[in-house]
Amino acid sequence: MKNYLLLISLITFFSCQPDGFVREDGLDAFSVSSLETHLKKIASDEFQGRLPFSEGERITLAYLEETFRNIGLEPGNGNSYLQEVPMVEITATPAPSMTVQSGKRSFTLEGFKDYVIWTERTDEKIELKNDDLIFCGFGIVAPEYNWNDFAGADVKDKVIVVMVNDPGFGSDDNTLFKGNTMTYYGRWTYKFEEAARQGAKGVLIIHDDVPAGYGFWVVQNNWNAPRLYLDERGKNIYHCATVGWVTQSAARKLFEAAGMNWAETLTAARKPGFTAKPMNLKISTSLSVKARYDKSHNVIGKITGSKAPDEYIIYSTHWDHLGIGKPDAEGDSIYNGALDNASGTAGLLELAKAFKSMKAKPHRTLVFLAVTAEEQGLWGSEYYARNPVYPKEKTVANINMDGLNPYGKMKDIVVVGMGQSELEDYLQTEAEAMGRYLSPEPNPVAGYYFRSDHFCFARIGIPALYTNTGIDHIEKGKEYGKQLQDEYVAKYYHKPSDEYDPARWNLEGAVDDLKLLFNVGKRLAFEKTWPQWKEGSEFKAAR
Repeated sequence: MKNYLLLISLITFFSCQPDGFVREDGLDAFSVSSLETHLKKIASDEFQGRLPFSEGERITLAYLEETFRNIGLEPGNGNSYLQEVPMVEITATPAPSMTVQSGKRSFTLEGFKDYVIWTERTDEKIELKNDDLIFCGFGIVAPEYNWNDFAGADVKDKVIVVMVNDPGFGSDDNTLFKGNTMTYYGRWTYKFEEAARQGAKGVLIIHDDVPAGYGFWVVQNNWNAPRLYLDERGKNIYHCATVGWVTQSAARKLFEAAGMNWAETLTAARKPGFTAKPMNLKISTSLSVKARYDKSHNVIGKITGSKAPDEYIIYSTHWDHLGIGKPDAEGDSIYNGALDNASGTAGLLELAKAFKSMKAKPHRTLVFLAVTAEEQGLWGSEYYARNPVYPKEKTVANINMDGLNPYGKMKDIVVVGMGQSELEDYLQTEAEAMGRYLSPEPNPVAGYYFRSDHFCFARIGIPALYTNTGIDHIEKGKEYGKQLQDEYVAKYYHKPSDEYDPARWNLEGAVDDLKLLFNVGKRLAFEKTWPQWKEGSEFKAAR
């Protein structure tokens, strides 16, 4: 009976394998030494931090084109490996302070310390001059949740103050948005977009480390810094004059000056039916602006499918980082971005090499996409989503990499945004085959599913898988794994210290994760079925 059940189990298992799919095919192409070679090169000082519009971009593009060609990838955009991304670089220099007028009393907030603002407009001079402040809760309009923070409010030409995250934050009530898991309504990008739709002149988000998912120092990187946007000349798209963040302590000063109880007001804003509240304050400050139009580039290579060449699986990663900026305490001013995201870029090259090494030729077309300007707002992937080289209706799935595991082997692999699509089921099958398991992201409140390039694919309906480094270290367990990730955020994230260090890095776990993502895409490449969004996903309707 045992032998019979085993036979039935094996027959069932192998009958589920797509024709041509062999789990081991191509896995030998992966190696720590090969991954390390690409990572060390891309994260080196030679690449100058890979800032779009810089010499670092030219060096990065040349390396990726050459490597794509050497691997044997076909050009992914007609006869070219490049997709031009028309952009504008906006450098806003804010005045050093902001004046707040409350009746006959006035006080000032200090730029950089108390707030950080910038602009998406290209006007040479932008002014806030005695403009009204109005508190608008979370700044959300979400009909599916019966939520409208702007109901009955006129915010046109006013500056709105809003809370970070969404009303479900800190709640176990999954009927209140998604409880403690952030929805897109909680992202700062959404709040800027909605403020513009409402006709607001400006928007200030109240920063809080936990619901934001990062410290205010990350926001401070935007002070006086050039920012990239897509070139929208001739499209008559409205943007707020100023956007940015205010510290919690500065926000409390505003609430106090407005005569509004901080705790009571924020508590009320978490409940349905909240209405926006004028603060009876006026603020004044200014920005001088310089705009420079240019083109950045996405890099695209492909392997044409043998049986379904017009069906596409896209692996994506971003090649860019922050370039050369403010020196750290040691005087280092190159933001190398080794983990973020030289590692993912190196991983893309390893995946392409592995697919080219396979004995069986994939039935569907594999696309390898390295996008620009992720750090500036996902602009490379957003441009691709608006101007797809391959039709979105014929794109089977997106698998995105943004930071590979540098800590050694893990028992688990984290699924960011667990519960979104059937791609997780593919990943689970491959993880179990390798003796591993899936785990949900440890900090769902931070909204990481909306913070990397896969989101731009998801928003147009393409099922998108985004994984992260596990925390269950194969030798030292979960507490140790979590400690490593916390240390990265504190010491290395978006700092010059994010460099490749062979004494600190162990890429064996990165190779393990790449093999899983490889087999997910390989299975899709031999299948005829299409993965779907799961019930409850906000992207299901778009598909």
